[in-house]
Amino acid sequence: MYYVNQEQIASRLQTIPVINEALEALAAGWSGTLIEGLAQERAIHLAIEIVTDVGSFLIDGFILRDASSYEDIIDIIAEAEVFPAELREPLGELVKLRKPLVQEYYAMRRDELHPLTPALPRILSGFKASVEDYLKREL
Repeated sequence: MYYVNQEQIASRLQTIPVINEALEALAAGWSGTLIEGLAQERAIHLAIEIVTDVGSFLIDGFILRDASSYEDIIDIIAEAEVFPAELREPLGELVKLRKPLVQEYYAMRRDELHPLTPALPRILSGFKASVEDYLKREL
């Protein structure tokens, strides 16, 4: 029997609609202001943390192989078929943004709408639904 921390997973997944609302507003009304740039960075950063936190809980709970990087978290849960294959590439691209956001923040282009911003609400919603389905299926 597995111990999967469903409460912690659910608390993170419940944040996705809020992040999606912010991303949709940013994409719809982008004018390139500093505040929009900083809000976009934070929304993308939170999206990354949600995906990697949930992935880590799944890896730990289902005793999957240990992850060696943030990108590896995506690979491991993709191999476990937590989400459909079409989400693997965009989720991988998302987590690759963690290092620039956290360590190279001084070099970020805050005046540009990131290409993932308009697509992330669909990606995150798909991730959320897939994880919830996976938990129902596996537990």
